[in-house]
Amino acid sequence: MMRLQPDFIHEFVPGTSNRTLLLLHGTGGNERDLMALGRELDANAALLSPRGKVLENGMPRFFRRLAEGVFDLEDLKCRTNELADFVAAAAQHYGFATDELVAVGYSNGANIAASVLLLRPGVLPTAILFRAMVPLHPEKEPNLSSVRVWIGAGTNDPIIPISETNALAELLRNAGVDVTIRYFHAGHELTMADVESARDWLRKLK
Repeated sequence: MMRLQPDFIHEFVPGTSNRTLLLLHGTGGNERDLMALGRELDANAALLSPRGKVLENGMPRFFRRLAEGVFDLEDLKCRTNELADFVAAAAQHYGFATDELVAVGYSNGANIAASVLLLRPGVLPTAILFRAMVPLHPEKEPNLSSVRVWIGAGTNDPIIPISETNALAELLRNAGVDVTIRYFHAGHELTMADVESARDWLRKLK
């Protein structure tokens, strides 16, 4: 069987443990954006960081949007499957264990990670979602009873209201996800409190 080649521009840094962090940047980021964050969260994990393929005014994203908070759902579904296939190909290519994979997404990256959880169950066993909202409502509710997700929300986020983050948490819980949600006195930007809380949560996972 021909080995699939990972088809996103990406960086992979091997680790010294079995865990791999899938780093998914926000709008305008690239494959190097979250490397330092990945190291902060887990100094021993391998890091896999793809660059979003969609350009919005020259800024990379993981899927198209029609306006702030209004997603192109057909493009989102297509890009979600593309990213899930990339993860499978990268696991084969680099030889990492998919059951030890943790998605770490910020903003647009967190939204595509949530979409992978909902549309391609089995790809992401664990996720850390910074500043995420509901990406879409799947036609069929997936069974995600073995999945664990940590969500970090900013109480003063001008882009993603708390109600949106709470709706995502509820959607995931209804599908069986073990959801931990934390609220930070912050806007859309990441804070050290976010990072420390996510890191502590990750350390407690077996």
